[in-house]
Parts: sequence; C-alpha cells; structure tokens
Amino acid sequence: MTALASISAMASPESQPHGADGASHTTEPGSTAAANAAALAELVAIVDRLRDPQGGCPWDLEQTHRSLIPYVLEEAHEVADAIRHGDAEQLQDELGDLLLQVVLHARIASEAGQFDLAAIARGISAKLVRRHPHVFAEAKAADSATDIAAVRRSWEAIKAEERAQRRHRASADANQPATQAAASIDNTPQPLSPLSDRLAEKARSLPALAGAMAISRQAAAAGFEWDDLDGVWAKVHEELEELKEAVALAWSEGGIQAGSPGRPPARGDSAARAHAETELGDVLFTLVNVGRWCRLDPEEALAGTNHRFLDRFSRLEAALGGDLEGRNIQELEALWQQAKAAIRAEAGEH
Repeated sequence: MTALASISAMASPESQPHGADGASHTTEPGSTAAANAAALAELVAIVDRLRDPQGGCPWDLEQTHRSLIPYVLEEAHEVADAIRHGDAEQLQDELGDLLLQVVLHARIASEAGQFDLAAIARGISAKLVRRHPHVFAEAKAADSATDIAAVRRSWEAIKAEERAQRRHRASADANQPATQAAASIDNTPQPLSPLSDRLAEKARSLPALAGAMAISRQAAAAGFEWDDLDGVWAKVHEELEELKEAVALAWSEGGIQAGSPGRPPARGDSAARAHAETELGDVLFTLVNVGRWCRLDPEEALAGTNHRFLDRFSRLEAALGGDLEGRNIQELEALWQQAKAAIRAEAGEH
C-alpha cells in the first residue's frame, strides 16, 4: 500500500469523529474523507515537486531536519497565538503552515530511507489506540470511559511503560544490561535515574526556557541547589566570563563572522563557534535559575521584553517616517529614549 493510500484508508468514513450521541458531525463523511485525502495528496505532490532535484526549489532542496527546526518552532508558536486570539481564519492558515512542516520532514526522511508520511500516520494512530484502552480495548473498566482522572492515570502509566521499553531497547542496542546507564565520571556503571528520565521527557515538550526552568526546579528539589542567591549570581558571572572568552576565540578564528546590517551573523563550522554557543546556553540556563530563586518566569519576562521592544521600535520608526537608513546610533538612541518616556507617561508612570 502506498503512503497516500494508507493515509486515505485511515481517513475513511468509519474513522471520522462522532459526537456523544454517536452521530457524525459531517453531513457527508464519505465525501469529506475523500476531499481530505485528495487535499493531502495535492500537498504531498507539491512538496515532492519542490524537493525534486530536477527543477525543484533551490531553497527547499537544501533544507535538512536540523535547518528546519526554527521553522517548526515558529509555526507551532503561531498556531498557539491564533488560538489565543480566537481567530479561526488565522488558525486555519497557521495549521496549514505547520502541516507543511510535517510533510516536508516526511519527504526528507523518505529520501534518506528512514520513514515516510504513512509511517508517521500509522505510528500516531497506533499510539492513540494504545493509550486509549478505555475506548479501543475489548475489555473496558466500568468507570474508565467516563472518569477523566482514571483516563489520565492510565495515560501516564502507559507512557511510563513506553519509556521503560525505550530504555530497555537502547540499553540492549548498547550491549549493556537494562538496569545500568552510562558510566559515571570515574567510569563506574550507575543505575538509571528515574528523575533524569522524567525531566528529559518533560524538556522535550517545552520551549527551551520553560524546559530549563522545569529541569532546574526538579534538580533543586532533589538537592542539587546553591546555598543562597549570591551563589547563583557568582555562577552567572563565571559563565558570562567564559562566554566572553569563547566568543573572542571564535571571532578570532573566523568561526563567528560579522553579517551585513539587518542580517544575522554567518554561522561557521568551527569547534570554537560550537563552544561559544555552548557557553551562551550555560549563561541562559544560569539566568533561568536566577528567575527561579526570585520566583520570576523567564518565559513571561522575555515575552514582555519582546512586546516592549516592538512598542518602542514602532514609535521610533514612526518618528523617522519608517526610514532608518543612514541614521547614526546617537540619533536612534535619543528617539528610543523618547519612545520609552512616552510609553511610561501614557501608563501613568514617573
């Protein structure tokens, strides 16, 4: 069965959602399923054409799983933003952009002989069936279909079992007993850490800043913690000095190259550049710990800064008629401070 045929079969009328009364919420489920399959087939064909070495799009052809990470994150955040604003038309558009990412990653993986779109669909279908025994299993607990708490407990228990199975497979692949993890610093085998496993799973589902906060909170609760806030600040300054040194080295070796105005710096492939990026991550992670100690949310803090920056920048642009070209930094800074003062005055701040 081809990828599209497999997906079409899964989109058959029998698989369409039904309401609590058992009735379909589409007037013609058969035609709806066919339309869904046809629309998806069209998207797959377009992506195939874009990735065709003969006459495809140069930009699409050079993309990899890794190069597309920023786009996946961007589209997911734009979907969330459309939901928050209750904008159905925008949500439809953003979901399409996110679906494109799925199809594009499937195509890239298919070219490498790894998996295809049908494998993705079959995988999530199997997972949903496996994690909903109260719906799909022949034997159902009396209260499981209506008790939300029971459903959640079952879901978490099944996920925990899946994680254990993955650990067992990974351990077997490494020719290592399932009860042991990687060696410690002195090469002594250590038992698997349930906390580390849970944190790794949690961090995968969160933005980087929120993931860092979740990890640091749990690590601190387990006892991996500074004695006081002064210790955290000392670590911030230590990591900042290491970042400065790493950036200076990468810059001197050409691993970090200046970009033209308005463009990001070019990414070199040097080990020095990779080290500088690592040190930047260490600084950010330590600053997240400052937020944790002070009960400040770094995700909300940065979102607020982004909003304030855009508010001030829009006023700066308006003051210059939208043309920043050729302006010196002193003039721009003066207008920036004026914008800040105007916003504070409007908010009744002094």
